[in-house]
Order: sequence, then structure tokens, then C-alpha cells
Amino acid sequence: MVAEVLRHLRGGPGLYLDATLGDGGHAEALLETEPGARVLGTDGDPDSLAAARERLARFGDRVVIAHARFREVPAAHAVLGATPFTGALLDLGLSSRQIDTAGRGMSFMKDESLDLRMDATMGEPAHRMLEHVTEDVLETVLREHGDLREARRLARAMVAAANAGELRSTGALTALVDRTMGGRAHPRRHAQVFQALRIWVNDEMRDLEWMLDWLPGAMAPGGVVVTLAYQSGEDRRIKQALRGREPRIPRRLPVVAERSSGPWEELTRKVEHPTGDEIAANPRARSARLRAFRRISA
Repeated sequence: MVAEVLRHLRGGPGLYLDATLGDGGHAEALLETEPGARVLGTDGDPDSLAAARERLARFGDRVVIAHARFREVPAAHAVLGATPFTGALLDLGLSSRQIDTAGRGMSFMKDESLDLRMDATMGEPAHRMLEHVTEDVLETVLREHGDLREARRLARAMVAAANAGELRSTGALTALVDRTMGGRAHPRRHAQVFQALRIWVNDEMRDLEWMLDWLPGAMAPGGVVVTLAYQSGEDRRIKQALRGREPRIPRRLPVVAERSSGPWEELTRKVEHPTGDEIAANPRARSARLRAFRRISA
């Protein structure tokens, strides 16, 4: 949804944040169409950053790239003098390259180690986390992050398999889902389970909440935030935060001096979805939900 993102995001010269830089596609389009734009591009995936650096090298010092999860973005912003952002983009979820790259365990189409980490140098892979999770916690993960009605049944089966050392690969997980749900192939449920586990392993919801709490004080008056969510839990948190929920600034996040925490004007009264042509060209985009909000001067 590059065209839709730019339609809302472009606000003239200034500093823009692309906090899920990925391979750099949105940042590239912004820099090409907005000559006065500078971009702070951040991502928690080192492989994505390497691809983005190569793609955006031609823009020189108009781009600053930093390895940072959402909760680490304030530090990268401070290096640039904490200049208020003219626009900010949060494109959640996965890139096609992350799904297709072997060895990461992001896809249920390949049989490999069940890892699911965005940054393989941090934390535990999914198969190890599953070995010491409780059924209640896993049920919540599957229900809230995967929108799975069968969360209780799946959680019970997954915990039993993990405790028996039988849930260490993506193939083992997809086979278990099929057995638990009746023995048929369930590609949609596979995708939901993998999504839920990935969000849990990478603590993505808490990271998102940190970012949404911090953003109001980092935006210039009139600055626009565009979000692309791919799951109902993400979209719900975005609506709660940007439609007026009182922010909860984490203690370790710097507070921008003399700037209030709101309010926002919602630019998209209804969520925007990809066009039929875009879905045909990129079926993985079908679940994208775009929202845009403008920071109103206090």
C-alpha cells in the first residue's frame, strides 16, 4: 500500500520515522517523492537492515539507519537531536523476504527449526519457549495474537508435544495443528498459529504499546502517523492509543520536554484495505489495515 501510505504521510520537508524499515521500500518511495525529507529508519531485524542499507545508499545522509526495536527508537531519535517528526510509519508484521528466508522458521511451507525470532542473537527460539510455557498462557497467546477460537484445544496439544520434545520444527507444529483440528490441512490456521507464536516470541505487542505511548511527544504539530496492522490485536491497540487513551510512558523512555501527549485527529474514519489489484499482485497484503492520525497542536 505504498501509494496509500504516501498520500497520508507526506507532509513536506522534515524528519520522518520509518520504525519498521524492512527492505526499505516505503522509505525509498518517500525519499523519491519528497525532496526535503530525511528518514530515520529503524528495525529489529539485522538482515532487513542490511538489505535496506544497500537499497537506500544512493540517498546519502538523508537516511540514518539504526538497529532498534520500537522501545529502542527513542535512543536513536536522541542521536539526531530529538527533532520532532513530520511523519511516522509503523508497518507491522513480516516482509516477504523474512517469510521466504530459510532457517528462520517463519514459514509453515518449509520444515526447519521452529525459531521465529526477528533477531536470532536475542532471546530464545519458539521451540525452547514452548518447553516451559503453561497451557493458560499459551491459550491466551493463540487467542489474542492469532484470533483462534480453538485456542484451548491447540494449547493443550502443543504443551503436551513440547514437553515430550516433539515440537522443535515447523513441520512438527503444522502436523500437530492438523491432527488437533481433525487431520486435514489447515493453511489458514497454520498462518494464525505461526503469527501468534511470532508475536509472543518477539514481545511485539508490548513493543507496540511502548511506541504508541512515546510517539505523541515525538511528533511535530500537524505530523502524521500511519500504521499498517495485519492482526486484530495490533489494530485494536492502535485505535485505543490514538483515539485518546491516556498514554502510559514507560519509566525508561525519555519524555520530550514541553510537549503534551495529544490529542490526535483521525484521518481515516474507516480502516483502509489494499486494492484488489494489489492483493492479486501480492496476496500476503490482503490482511493489511491502514490507519492515519494527525498530531494536533495543543
